[in-house]
Amino acid sequence: FFWQHSVHSVGVLIILFLPLCASDDRLVSSKPLSPGTTIVSDGGDFAFGFFPSSGSTPSNLYLGIWYNGISELTVPWVANRETPVRNTTTSSAPTLSLTNTSNLVLSDGDGSRVVWTTGVAAASSSYSSEAVLLKTGNLIIRSSNGTTVWQSFDHPTDTFLPGMKMRIRYRTRAGGRLVSWKGSGDPSPGSFSYGCDPATIIQMFLWEGSHPVYRT
Repeated sequence: FFWQHSVHSVGVLIILFLPLCASDDRLVSSKPLSPGTTIVSDGGDFAFGFFPSSGSTPSNLYLGIWYNGISELTVPWVANRETPVRNTTTSSAPTLSLTNTSNLVLSDGDGSRVVWTTGVAAASSSYSSEAVLLKTGNLIIRSSNGTTVWQSFDHPTDTFLPGMKMRIRYRTRAGGRLVSWKGSGDPSPGSFSYGCDPATIIQMFLWEGSHPVYRT
């Protein structure tokens, strides 16, 4: 089960917005990501970068993963879905950087505000870590010893991709959920969610707000 979300109205915008040059599949600390640049998975099926809102504020940008090479923008994962960044001609561009603590950090144009971060609790600094977009559409942070310290598959938004796992934390009574987009071009959380309810025998529920409307 998954929420498949397509943004019809920004198809032309995304073609104009994204670079025409080739991109590799990884991000390192010496090469931050900015609007107009992307990383592309090996094989070219997925791309990761900034994409514009199709709503009333097209200067709002979101950081996400989309299916590459198709005209209709289809975004299975968004990092900053509740907090877009602004990209205007009167301000500096937002950036995504990989820090020496193996964290991805999204900052606004002047760098004064952290909009989103992966929140990795690294034991030591590592300038040789890298963020890699895999063929599966999974964005991972890999430390210098090859260990995956963070992955987007552990933080799904509205789409369940092959290889993802819906996790349950019984100690905190929290279960992973897919949460719908609020509307076309607006990836902020919508009214519907789907996932596990750790308070019951393992079952999958579809909720509208806090009200369960379907279970399996």
